[in-house]
Amino acid sequence: MQLLRSAPARSVLASPLTALIAFSLSALSGSAALPKPDADDGAISLPPGFRALVVADDLVLNKKVGNTGERLRGLAVAPNGDLYAKGKNGLIWALRDIDGDGRADLIKEFGPGDGGTHIMFHDGWLYHSSRTAVYRYKYTPGELVPSSAMQTIVSGLPAEKDHDAKAFGFDESGRMIVEIGSPYNVLSDGDRRLGAKGKTDAEIAKFQETYGGFWRFDTNKLDQHQSDGVRFSTGHRHSLALQWHPASKNFFMVQMGRDNLNIVDPVHYDELDNAERVSEVMHLLKEGSNLGWPYSYWDPVKKAHLRAPEYGGDNFKRVEPDPYDRPVVAFPAHWAPLQMALYTGQQFPAKYRLGMFVAFHGSWNRAPRSQAGYNVSFVPFDEKGLPKGTYEQFAWGFPGTDEFVNTRDAKYRPCGVAVGPDGSLYIGDTDRGRIWRVIYTGETTSAQTRTALTAKTEFTPVDAATPGGKIYAQLCAACHMPAGTGVPGIQPALAGSKVVAGDVTTLINVLLKGPQAVLPIDREKFSSAMPPLGALYNDAELASVINFIRKNFATNAGSVTAAQVAAQRHK
Repeated sequence: MQLLRSAPARSVLASPLTALIAFSLSALSGSAALPKPDADDGAISLPPGFRALVVADDLVLNKKVGNTGERLRGLAVAPNGDLYAKGKNGLIWALRDIDGDGRADLIKEFGPGDGGTHIMFHDGWLYHSSRTAVYRYKYTPGELVPSSAMQTIVSGLPAEKDHDAKAFGFDESGRMIVEIGSPYNVLSDGDRRLGAKGKTDAEIAKFQETYGGFWRFDTNKLDQHQSDGVRFSTGHRHSLALQWHPASKNFFMVQMGRDNLNIVDPVHYDELDNAERVSEVMHLLKEGSNLGWPYSYWDPVKKAHLRAPEYGGDNFKRVEPDPYDRPVVAFPAHWAPLQMALYTGQQFPAKYRLGMFVAFHGSWNRAPRSQAGYNVSFVPFDEKGLPKGTYEQFAWGFPGTDEFVNTRDAKYRPCGVAVGPDGSLYIGDTDRGRIWRVIYTGETTSAQTRTALTAKTEFTPVDAATPGGKIYAQLCAACHMPAGTGVPGIQPALAGSKVVAGDVTTLINVLLKGPQAVLPIDREKFSSAMPPLGALYNDAELASVINFIRKNFATNAGSVTAAQVAAQRHK
């Protein structure tokens, strides 16, 4: 059954036709003025030069499909700037900014139900998926809700209780690939349970005839089924983040890594292993690719495929020889990638062009450790259309708190990400139905940074005349601020820092070797990287710096000696 509902407009204009024409010209004009950002950037943090505003809010709350509350997932932007948001239960929100202020004035709802997550424009059609099918509407410029009949490209796809959402994408020839995820954490007897044992090779081969990969379909044919498709790749667990890159002419996808290492095998894996040692991985996805599930997982520390405990793994055994595709980027464990967008705009600085933005929904299963992810990261690509192997957090602060164990304590959870025709980046949230629009203004600082820099803080340092105090004033204060407050997104605060107040050996090594070489890979990232100081200062000077920052920015923290620094330097 198709749903069609209309939400009341936020404002009513005397001449809708005039407003629509003005809106369309504004959306398509490369020189159109950008909207005014929110003072607090919609309660998120961004790199300097970027600002944000809230396009729409509360799209999720009180929206029902049947008896189930709807939750926002993927985003897509039409050529004229209209925004479309796909709900997890199948609803589609269509949003239009009529008066040009960047906010959605008109919101309509339509769609077939039956779950879903993915939505995108391709070759004059609005495509979207459910748990079992991929559909499309013919796009007519100017229409907010399509008036054309919905067509079914493929239906009857397998869908079980887990990993049932269907991601899809198109190559340069217009051929479509669709993922059919594996409905298990790991294919085994006793999935996610103590002592789970893997299936036989024959059972896995039979399973992978139906699940755990992408299938390719011809978009010129309607009403296809899985049997009409060609298996494109295999060895997948589940992936929702998929994009075609026009320069390298390849698909790229980010896969969700496995869970519950320590539950399955507590002898060889502990909570830290479960929290840190299974990467979310970006792959270059070619026809015939095998990513190694369920036999293996990618360990971001060892930088290798390790055998899964269900298949004889013990936290050390590598897959040797390794026949599986190696990832091109390894993200921290359990970040949960939901959508990926190729930056095709011109508004952002050159470094972002033809790179990928990935929306990470955030972890749920790192407890009792704090949850992680909950950000939008950027992956730079080179001129050949290949990732450079690195990533950086682009938008963060969505949870509204730094440390939390229960996902209910996170205020926002990123889900969808899409690029508008003017080069703006749109980000969606599942929990409260908020959508942000990120713009580049060129301002040298973000709203949060300006607040930090202009805040009046009465601070008189202790031991400012010591060698460490002088080094801090000359070198460290430029980034960490004289009062140790740091600058959001640029450098961390030292005041109240667990690293400053914690294990002194770790702190010594941070100064000697730099935080990138010492601190956990899933720590909060900052745009300004602190260099190693070991070659710049001797042991006594570094000990003095440590004593200065601990005395000023930590409570009851003990002092260190030059001998302690020397011992770590020569390890």
